[in-house]
Amino acid sequence: MPDQHDISDNPFWTALAGRHARFAISHGRAARFQPEVSPFAAVSDWTDERAWADLARLAGPGEQVVSAGVGLVLPEGWEMVWHADGVQMVDVAMDAAHDDEAVRLTAEDVPEMLDLVARTEPGPFAARTIELGTYLGIRRDGALVAMAGERLRVPGLTEISAVCTDPAHRGQGLGSRLVKAVAAGIRDRGETPFLHAAASNVNAIRLYESMGFKVRTAITFAAVRTPATPA
Repeated sequence: MPDQHDISDNPFWTALAGRHARFAISHGRAARFQPEVSPFAAVSDWTDERAWADLARLAGPGEQVVSAGVGLVLPEGWEMVWHADGVQMVDVAMDAAHDDEAVRLTAEDVPEMLDLVARTEPGPFAARTIELGTYLGIRRDGALVAMAGERLRVPGLTEISAVCTDPAHRGQGLGSRLVKAVAAGIRDRGETPFLHAAASNVNAIRLYESMGFKVRTAITFAAVRTPATPA
């Protein structure tokens, strides 16, 4: 397993500066995803005020951006709009397995995926998020009822994200099956799966632990507003 220190402490920056650079809009020490791909932005070092200044110039004065990382502390002049505590979990012993019922989703499936996300709220998912990696779904009577896929790609690791199931089909283990199937594809590339969960969602954390994930670190997700006056 690769050394995850630093790589996953600032996963959005690591992805934007590396394997997801083609989706990045960058300025100096700051970068953000193209908005139709993902709302997230990041800086190279949360303790570097010059990097925050680059992000302010990239976003514009008085604009809101979404960020996430370990040790996120705002410099003077920035406003915290909201924040949520989370955990980052890494696969250490999961029984990953391909699933015959899981189908690979494509751009044609995006309207259904967006509808499922709107009803289940697994986290940000935009019209082009599907381009970040492989997304798998399970259908019942032709309708998409569960999905999961790959979001952040950093050296040696790929994040599992957008795990959601239609409320009418919960309790059947569909989400767990899809996590294992997505993980199997990641493992096939010689990489390690990781994921994020809300710290308050103890049931999800226990489920992921039972599947073979281990909490690696706490992480903060936040919407922040740039200073109203440019530096």
